Amino acid sequence: MSLAIQGSGVSSGIAIGPVHILQRNTLEILEYTIPAELIDEEIKRYQYALEVAKQQLRDLRNSIPSSTPPDITEFIDTHLLMLQDSTLTSAPVDIIRQQYCNAEWALKQQRDALVHVFEQMDNDYLRTRRDDIDHVVNGIQYLLLANPVLQESTGSTASRFKGHILIADDLSPADTVLMQHQGIAAFITEGGGPTSHTAILARSLRIPAIVGMHHIRHYLKDDETVVIDGSRGWLLADVDDSSLHFYQRRQREEDQRITAYLQTRDEPAVTVDNTTITLNANIELPDDVSAVHEMGAHGVGLYRTEFLFMNRVQPPDEQEQYEVYRHILDNLAGKPLTIRTLDLGADKQVDGGREDINIVTNPALGLRAIRLCLKEPELFLPQLRAILRASACGPVRIMLPMLSTIQELQQVLRLIKHTQEQLRLYKLDFNPNIPIGVMIEVPSAAIMAHMFTPHVDFLSIGTNDLIQYTLAIDRIDDEVNYLYDPLNPAVIQLLATILRAGKRHHTPVTMCGEMAGDPSYTKLLLGMGLTEFSMHPNSLPQVKHLIATSHIPSLQATVNQLLQCDDYENYNQVLEQL
Repeated sequence: MSLAIQGSGVSSGIAIGPVHILQRNTLEILEYTIPAELIDEEIKRYQYALEVAKQQLRDLRNSIPSSTPPDITEFIDTHLLMLQDSTLTSAPVDIIRQQYCNAEWALKQQRDALVHVFEQMDNDYLRTRRDDIDHVVNGIQYLLLANPVLQESTGSTASRFKGHILIADDLSPADTVLMQHQGIAAFITEGGGPTSHTAILARSLRIPAIVGMHHIRHYLKDDETVVIDGSRGWLLADVDDSSLHFYQRRQREEDQRITAYLQTRDEPAVTVDNTTITLNANIELPDDVSAVHEMGAHGVGLYRTEFLFMNRVQPPDEQEQYEVYRHILDNLAGKPLTIRTLDLGADKQVDGGREDINIVTNPALGLRAIRLCLKEPELFLPQLRAILRASACGPVRIMLPMLSTIQELQQVLRLIKHTQEQLRLYKLDFNPNIPIGVMIEVPSAAIMAHMFTPHVDFLSIGTNDLIQYTLAIDRIDDEVNYLYDPLNPAVIQLLATILRAGKRHHTPVTMCGEMAGDPSYTKLLLGMGLTEFSMHPNSLPQVKHLIATSHIPSLQATVNQLLQCDDYENYNQVLEQL
């Protein structure tokens, strides 16, 4: 009988193939003191390892075909920038000098200090950036220990990865790009999360992938044939002939469906009852715009601007931001762009190296997103000016994250008005009627959505945070993320409250969280009255297909029953009808 193991599916698709378990030697960091007269030699040893690590990444980047999307090579560039940052070039050297310790020990201390800062971050995406620290630091440590991290994957045996399903403790973005070019069918990691760089890359490269499958290497052996379903997060081992034939057929059917979906990419998303649905794309990097066109999105419903502020000492100035926004608009060729203002927390070392940061017990509930922007207008105002100036170049909307009170919205609106007056004074063009919206991702904002609607042009539901705040769970914490449930009755009632408020005040409501791009929830959301979705570009074809087969009046009748359920058993029975 086949063995089924559950993980977290981060990139859809079915893959069938032999396993290759990527063995990495365990790093054993020795801690010892260095005589004073040998300190300079120890520093030279560290600096040499650092330079070799940089050259390895440069060689890897140069080996990638020119056809590779720029956003993928940018991940390697990010690691190169980290290797050039003083946190790795100078800080370990200072530790060696001050503590008379060996280079490995000094680097480990610096790594632990950096990881501590990242683990305190309240933003899921940035919290998982600690993975980048580990990948870069481990690369140096392997060199110090004369054991290059990519020795196995860059050797002459690399061709054996073709068609294989790679199993690893974790993969760096550089590893992932390299493996993709070597033709792997899929990968599974024991660590990682859905918002890691590696997960984002897997989706961009369309490699079926599962992460967070703990201890999986203990259950599998090299060259064993397995099946993975990247959509559901399932791995099937000990596959019998019947199961193998079943998944081979599903794989062919899915390939055919994707081909059929892509053929309709330029057609509007219209339901059986002739309701037009707007499908937008979420993007992180300027070069993601190519996927917006490729998948037939109406426009960009969420552009995450935090990426502009990462991996640098000083934040981008107004002109740099303006140039980026204008570049995106030029490439969108008339399609609308919704720019989310900076969504970072108070403890992020991405805003000019602020040193007056207090590490709080629960940063997810602390100074982040719009709260940070209002507290530090020198960070916020250049972005507002850049967005407003870009609005003269094409259809732009401003979206404000994590508002929890009307007072916050009123403060932001005053700042926008003040910024517009400044631009008029300097005779700089902008759209005076630029649409302004707020993200509803805090329960207080969801409950009082009707108070926001008179003051804004649209609402956007951020389901990721809304669900985790409503259910009081950290969705990237392995100990509690099983409680993360978009179908929890409390979540559904909050979504209904937001949509009713929008309808009552004739304010458009969109959804840009992960729930919008999950086909499991498409019919539910249509029945609730959602008519504008924004999602990862790769999710668009299947969601559009489901829309084309949906009859909204029928779905609304079922959803009305769902909202009136007063016992859990009946609730689940109604859910099964959607």
